[in-house]
Amino acid sequence: MPYSTTKFIGLTAGVIMAAMSPTGAVSQSVPLTAQESDPNVMGWMQGFPPPADKLITQPDSVYFSFPRLRWSVCHLRELLPSEEISRGIGAPVPLTYPSPSDFAEMRAQIDALTFMPQNSDTEMTWEESLYANYTDGMLIMHKGEVVYERYFGCLEEDGKHAIMSMTKSFTGLLAEIMVVEGALDDTALVSEVIPEIGDSAFASATVRQVMDMTTGVKYSENYSDPNADIWVYSAAASPLPKPADYEGPNGYWEYLQQVEPEGNHGDEFHYKTINSDMLGWIISRVAGKSVTELASERLWRRMGVEQDAYQLVDGNGVPFAGGGISAGLRDLGRLGQLMLNEGELNGERLFPAEVAQNISAGGDRSKFGTGFPTFGAGSYTSQWWVFHNDHGAYAARGVHGQTIYVDPTAEMVLVRLSSFPQAPNGLIDPTSLPAYQAVAEFLMSQK
Repeated sequence: MPYSTTKFIGLTAGVIMAAMSPTGAVSQSVPLTAQESDPNVMGWMQGFPPPADKLITQPDSVYFSFPRLRWSVCHLRELLPSEEISRGIGAPVPLTYPSPSDFAEMRAQIDALTFMPQNSDTEMTWEESLYANYTDGMLIMHKGEVVYERYFGCLEEDGKHAIMSMTKSFTGLLAEIMVVEGALDDTALVSEVIPEIGDSAFASATVRQVMDMTTGVKYSENYSDPNADIWVYSAAASPLPKPADYEGPNGYWEYLQQVEPEGNHGDEFHYKTINSDMLGWIISRVAGKSVTELASERLWRRMGVEQDAYQLVDGNGVPFAGGGISAGLRDLGRLGQLMLNEGELNGERLFPAEVAQNISAGGDRSKFGTGFPTFGAGSYTSQWWVFHNDHGAYAARGVHGQTIYVDPTAEMVLVRLSSFPQAPNGLIDPTSLPAYQAVAEFLMSQK
């Protein structure tokens, strides 16, 4: 890769690579606990000016490495260019809470809940799991009411947090809305929607195959290989001026035009973030609007949210549809409630019930494979993860511990924002998924 430099690629590689690593295991010691690595304890960016060794800047500070990561997830728009997902100028619709005494009692009860982590014979409490997973924010809603809300580390109630690959679920939701409403044909070939995709492997894939990540496209994410595709993609996406000797693609979309085939479309699920950026291009072309405009128009302006969100962009201003959104904890809870309510929120229908029903029903489980042992025998459809468990749960998921977990049987929505030191969710699923089930069962037991 003669046209790039470590500093140049490093600008966006951390965020992009994080968005591309859903579950795999990594063997690495964690030197600091959640309490020890709290950004306020570490002193990142404190003081006027901050001490030189406490600065987190671009592009030299390795801002997405632990423990700096724990500050950066709440401050990405200060490090990278972004585009707003506007909530408009209307007043937010307040969330419903129990009385202060009932709220405090509920928190104490949930904190004390115990569960058995996967592959363990030692019980853990709910509160212990929050620290074990480096939680920055946790919100639980039951029957539309907030019953639990806590903030840690860099996140406060008026702050925004990177949601990583949960962004994919935003993109997939927008696409599913367009399909159900008849604006987007999911049986169409990508080349019919984006003629300039040319000879790219994406050309012969259907829109649905892109939505469900069953495309046969070559894309390697071997970070130890300096010639892996991830590095070319990161260099293409960097918003920094390209080096004089740069000869690679410029931006997400130009990269997508050069993707080569690998395997057959439709055969099996392969988690590759380039599918999400391809889908972002597709829905933008069909709608004549950017994904940020679509998210604002179809969701954020109509959900009664409290805060604008924002989405990282490449050097051409194209939003990162696979992992670039940052948003507030409560507003993500509203999105989860919208899904639980099958398209209705605050007395208004935002999209047909069929949209949420299609997503919660899941995809083809025979194509899911066995590469996600901590997740179980699930499926993936419209960029959402579906568990196929007894509660019919499904989720938006992002690395370092992000999730919107929807449990229709328990009428529960759970949002967790985290900054776990390592990216793969496979490292924290064992102390997360059983915890969610324990809370769901507890809430179902309440009158």
